[in-house]
This record gives sequence, structure tokens and C-alpha cells, in this order.
Amino acid sequence: MSNPKPPSQRQLKAGELIRRALADILNKETLRDPDLKGVSVTISEVRASPDLKHALVFCAPLGGGNAEKTAEALTRAGSFLRGRLGHEMEMKATPRLKFVPDESFDNAEEIQKLLDQPKVKQDLD
Repeated sequence: MSNPKPPSQRQLKAGELIRRALADILNKETLRDPDLKGVSVTISEVRASPDLKHALVFCAPLGGGNAEKTAEALTRAGSFLRGRLGHEMEMKATPRLKFVPDESFDNAEEIQKLLDQPKVKQDLD
């Protein structure tokens, strides 16, 4: 099994620019989707494809909640967000956005719970 190629500097830079622009758009705009009413969304990471035509957006509701539901709602608003993104950024083509729930916060909580167990704590000391 071969290792996948790591992202290029160009992909990393584009991903970060898209992340910042999306965060700014979500902060400014009021989306009509009922699942996004009163929900602050965290965009933790954006992974751009090598040709920069597609972007995988990792999102979660701020402060916890149903990340799957939030990702589905953002997917429904995807064409609107892509249009706004096109106005915000200076790129040849605006990437298609795919929203996925970010589970890294849940994973961090699980690791912290494991580290807080008395049996594990004694091994760490």
C-alpha cells in the first residue's frame, strides 16, 4: 500500500484562504436554513484538491452539538456559499465545496477522558 502524496504548499495556502473566507462569510451572512438558525459554525480545516477545483470543508457547531446535522445544512447552502466565496476570493475558479463533520474535537475529548483515568495517570507520573 503506497502513501498518499502530501498536500503541496499551493493546496495548503488555498485551503487556509478558503477557510478564512468561509468563516468570514458565515460570520457576516444570515443563512435561511432552519438547522443553521442561531448556530455558530466552526470551520476547522479546508483541504483543497491538487487542481483547486474541489475543497473538503471540516465543520462543527461551536460549543458542540450535532456536527452531522450542521454539515448537511451547510451542504444545502453550498451553492450560496460558493457564490459568496467567488466574490471574496481572487481565484481562477471557485472550488466546489463538500462539507463534512469535524470529529477531531470529539476525538480530543475521548483522549482526555482516557488520560484522566486513575490507572493511566499513575503510569504518566
